[in-house]
Amino acid sequence: MNTMTKLKWGMIGGGEGSQIGPAHRLGAGLDSLFEFSAGALDHRPEYGIDYGKRLGLGDRAYGGWEEMLEAEKKRDDRVDLVTVATPNSTHFGITKAFLENGFHVLCEKPMTMTVEEGEEIVEIAKKTGNICAVNYGYSGYSLVRHMKAMVARGDIGKVRLVNAEFAHGHHADATDADNPRVRWRYDPAQAGVSAQFADCGIHAMHMASFVTGQEVTKLSADTVSCIDVRTLEDDAMVNFRMDGGAVGRLWTSSVAIGRQHGLGIQVFGETGGLRWSQEHPNQLYYMPLGERLQIIERGEANLSPEADRTTRVTIGHAEGMPLAFANIYTDLAEAISARKEGRTMDPAANLYPRAEDGLRSMAAVYAVAESGKADGKWLDARPPMFR
Repeated sequence: MNTMTKLKWGMIGGGEGSQIGPAHRLGAGLDSLFEFSAGALDHRPEYGIDYGKRLGLGDRAYGGWEEMLEAEKKRDDRVDLVTVATPNSTHFGITKAFLENGFHVLCEKPMTMTVEEGEEIVEIAKKTGNICAVNYGYSGYSLVRHMKAMVARGDIGKVRLVNAEFAHGHHADATDADNPRVRWRYDPAQAGVSAQFADCGIHAMHMASFVTGQEVTKLSADTVSCIDVRTLEDDAMVNFRMDGGAVGRLWTSSVAIGRQHGLGIQVFGETGGLRWSQEHPNQLYYMPLGERLQIIERGEANLSPEADRTTRVTIGHAEGMPLAFANIYTDLAEAISARKEGRTMDPAANLYPRAEDGLRSMAAVYAVAESGKADGKWLDARPPMFR
């Protein structure tokens, strides 16, 4: 993509001290395709304006998202893309407002709190023609994209089984369970119907769909609160089926002491298997049936167009999460630029997660919560509009 002028980017949330803000700012700025032009960075107006000015936004550092929307929509040089990185319950209202006013949006997950809201966002994106992407950022890793390409070109034959997990141990201390920073995640009033599956499990489920090219149709869940003062689950095991015939297994936990950020996926086909782990993102393990195990290194030449366009640092150097986020941003820059220039976008960049993915995740969250309460009853995992 060779646009002479940078696209303009704005951010809502991600204020000073936030975890997610720096990752997005690094990701959006990494390839010099976006210029950080506007932001409403904090729910406390004076803090947001002050921080925005220190980041160089000048008079486009706003006190709130409504103010930002009103001001930006009147500008000739309005932002091309807005990232929504605010608390979960606010995602729907902000995303809807910006889409309806002609902006492209990248929303942090979960896109919405309910399936109905998710369907509404999908409809608005369709009706307005504006891009609504959802930040399943781990699908930006170069070798995850190569896995997808390998599966699509038939390297492991028809997919039989996919095994995905996202397990950490950072909420395993029962003596810390009442700490407000942790407690809200397991409180239905603040977190909704699910805790660990909604927080981490949906990343693993999205990755299973992303890599196999299949969607989840039905599921059965076993959800537990290992720390009994918690209302919502801190561990879940989910069996699922996919529309291309694949069988899925998913484990997610926040009480797995010794696991740091255990996101990983294994895909087993009729003629081979693949395995990748996010804590070791530079290696993809490939076992062709009846042959020797192969280790594919990120940065090798001529892997696939999808992998080749998403690798920046030389082979052997570690690739981190902000670089994966950056790949979502380069996808979006290509999609927006192609529209502006009236051309077809590069198909290897057409991989950013869509509003439809955000909606499917929300439907899965509700199905997991309901199935868990009903002793693992198999339930339709699809949103009503896709049934």
